[in-house]
Amino acid sequence: MKALPKAVLALEDGRTFTGRAFTGGGEAEGEVVFNTAMTGYQEVLTDPSYRGQIVTMTYPLVGNYGVNPEDFESARVQVAGFIVREASAVRSNWRATGSLNEFLTAAGVLAIDDIDTRALTRHIRLAGAMKGVISTTDLDPERLTQRARALPGLLGIDLASQVSCSEPYRWQGKPAETGAAAVSAWRKHPGPRVAVMDCGVKYNILRCLEERGCAVLVLPATASAADVLALKADGLVLSNGPGDPAAVKGVVATVQGLLGKLPIFGICLGQQMLGLALGGRTSKLKFGHRGANQPVKNLATGRIEITSQNHGFTVDIDSLAGTGAEVTHVNLNDNTLEGLGCKRLKLFSVQYHPEASPGPHDASYLFDDFLGLMGRG
Repeated sequence: MKALPKAVLALEDGRTFTGRAFTGGGEAEGEVVFNTAMTGYQEVLTDPSYRGQIVTMTYPLVGNYGVNPEDFESARVQVAGFIVREASAVRSNWRATGSLNEFLTAAGVLAIDDIDTRALTRHIRLAGAMKGVISTTDLDPERLTQRARALPGLLGIDLASQVSCSEPYRWQGKPAETGAAAVSAWRKHPGPRVAVMDCGVKYNILRCLEERGCAVLVLPATASAADVLALKADGLVLSNGPGDPAAVKGVVATVQGLLGKLPIFGICLGQQMLGLALGGRTSKLKFGHRGANQPVKNLATGRIEITSQNHGFTVDIDSLAGTGAEVTHVNLNDNTLEGLGCKRLKLFSVQYHPEASPGPHDASYLFDDFLGLMGRG
């Protein structure tokens, strides 16, 4: 059996790790983060919110159940690189149609294993998420560290525009018609007709809306407030997405032009853009929330929801004072904002991902609440 290429991961603070590349040779660069979920690696890999990031999985064995066509969250692998403790050489699951290493190799994404992911995760928790470079071609730690330091990072960069669709499309279990044909077919649906602002939308958000009888039209992030209002949609969903929300200035301006004019439901980046549109501010978390075990308290009911999360930024709670928005959910690990609402403007949002449902039904009520907000509940 041919030996796997040696790989070096260098972080911007000079910490290095040595492993092996199980998808062939090459290089990867981006912000190094970790995800604490035990399963769901295919969803992580294809989630547009991970654009520009090298993801470390904390669960020690990854790839054992393979990959399949049903668990995509977008049309492609989105991560910049992938790090695991051990990549399983064997896949065993009745749904599997391919292996993890074949999947990533075909996508041209560098993935490495034989890394002490516990030590890497602990380092990131203590020092914070940071820029990094993985290479099988340049194994000099000092040169790689210098390259990591020179990377631009995520602050101030509009990554949402990189993962958004280029023209509207209708969702019918998968992307269907595009452009004017999509709008025309969507208008014929008796409703509720929902427009989704695509800043990196996960397919399962669209599936959850469709399951509730919604006609779903996905719009590019370049859509203006006038474009959205001209559709006469029953409601608007602001999607998840990658990177710094303060850099997505065009979408924030669009949202400001839509406040109070139709029901709005924001998810993850969607909440951050709502917070900015309302006059709040956002900030970067030390190492972010990424995993399927984040406890969130619903302040209205007192119930605790176990949630799936993937974000490195948050809306600062104190910045919402005087905006008319109220805090509806908080994270029990660090007391950061997990939900906001404003009845006067007919909007609400959450920072976590109700479509992922690790509970598995803890947060599914939010889609029903959105139907009620549209008068369709």
